[in-house]
Amino acid sequence: MTDPHRMPIARGADFIELLPQMANRHGLVAGATGTGKTVTLRVLAEEFSSIGVPVFVADIKGDLSGVALPGGDHPKVLERVAALGLEDFVPQGFPTVFWDLYGEQGHPVRTTVSEMGPLLLARLFDLNPTQEGVLNLIFKIADDQGLLLLDLQDLQEMVRFVGDHAAEFRTTYGNVSAASIGAIQRSLLSLEQQGGANFFGEPALDLDDLLQTGADGKGVINILAADRLMQSPRLYATFLLWLLAELFESLPEAGDLQKPKLVFFFDEAHLLFDDPPKALLDTIEQVVRLIRSKGVGVYFVTQNPLDVPETILGQLGNRVQHALRAFTPRDQKAVRAAAETFRSNPGLDVARAITELGVGEALVSVLDARGIPTPVERALVCPPRSRLRPLDPLERQAVRGTSLLFGHYEQRIDRESAWEVLRARAAARAAARAAARAAEVPPAKGRGRNPGNPMGEMFEAAAKSAARSIGTQVGRQIMRGIFGSMFGGKRR
Repeated sequence: MTDPHRMPIARGADFIELLPQMANRHGLVAGATGTGKTVTLRVLAEEFSSIGVPVFVADIKGDLSGVALPGGDHPKVLERVAALGLEDFVPQGFPTVFWDLYGEQGHPVRTTVSEMGPLLLARLFDLNPTQEGVLNLIFKIADDQGLLLLDLQDLQEMVRFVGDHAAEFRTTYGNVSAASIGAIQRSLLSLEQQGGANFFGEPALDLDDLLQTGADGKGVINILAADRLMQSPRLYATFLLWLLAELFESLPEAGDLQKPKLVFFFDEAHLLFDDPPKALLDTIEQVVRLIRSKGVGVYFVTQNPLDVPETILGQLGNRVQHALRAFTPRDQKAVRAAAETFRSNPGLDVARAITELGVGEALVSVLDARGIPTPVERALVCPPRSRLRPLDPLERQAVRGTSLLFGHYEQRIDRESAWEVLRARAAARAAARAAARAAEVPPAKGRGRNPGNPMGEMFEAAAKSAARSIGTQVGRQIMRGIFGSMFGGKRR
């Protein structure tokens, strides 16, 4: 393995090395499209894996999967190896686990609706403050009534239930706007059509499964297939923010470590900061500021440094700045802003250099052992040791099949939750109403009633018996069979 005290990532006058003990002070990889950000991300992931640090990264363009196999045979890689004089360069693959919200290109990734919570869901649905308040109310009612919100159907049924009984909840919880209920229902329908229902349910992701090392001691590189997910950019950003928040909430305080427990790469980071509500932005800032004490390093990858708010940009100590194009006033402002964030180097005109950098070339500044940024240097990024070409479907399936996690997340679990309970309650009420109506029906002409066994009592007894059976799976299936057409059929 690589020397755990050395993580060479680029070479200027000499090799520029990222210090493992400073890696959880976060970082930024920025640059225009086509300047080499993805290769830099790959090199960083390889270096972290080499010293035993697990990595989580979203594969936006579908070209990171080759990290699982040795490379080194690409002409541009060979050219860079020669240019940097890397005599000890050894092609190699790295332990890799593939994930996919849709379960197609990797292990399914799920969380429950309750774990996601109303704040992130409101962000996902782009709700206004009034609608967000109603969504919070819905979660509160579910908690008070002991109703589990696990999958999307649970939330859909809960929203319907609160809307139908708004008058009953008004005194205790406040006004429930029918317009807000409608907006939430439309958002849920849209999310379902985008495939978001795959994301909610069980088994939920166990965060420990992201913190694994391979048999050779290398950190596992967890790759989220995000090429399809990027078609729903708000779902993509919300998912990664949820994951980051879950890591923050779940991991214990670790203090200053010799190396991170996990490094998290947030590609296309501008999606996270696309007009977020202040409460959400404050949460992001807090998580980024404090999560390093949990041993997690966060690296934002984006086209423009201005995509990241100043309050968060100031916390990113390790920086790799690829070329920016200064065609517009905003571009020129971005160049100046990027130049001003580096520790100056008397021998380098940073603002000018940013517009002149070639592909695979960058301005680099990292934190030294005292946590002070090093003077910025113009450097060539080291070449990746893994294969640049993505895996074909058969190769990907082979890697997925050898994963220790294979089979665990592939089988969805469907336990009793809000959907079942609320449908069962509705069925019991319908049965009781039917029995009451039957009791009021006059006896058939020419036929007397049996006073010892009145029709009403018979229906009431049947309804009570059916209601009691709801607590069992068989009972629920019976009730759905009887009242399926009335309440929308069986659960999909």
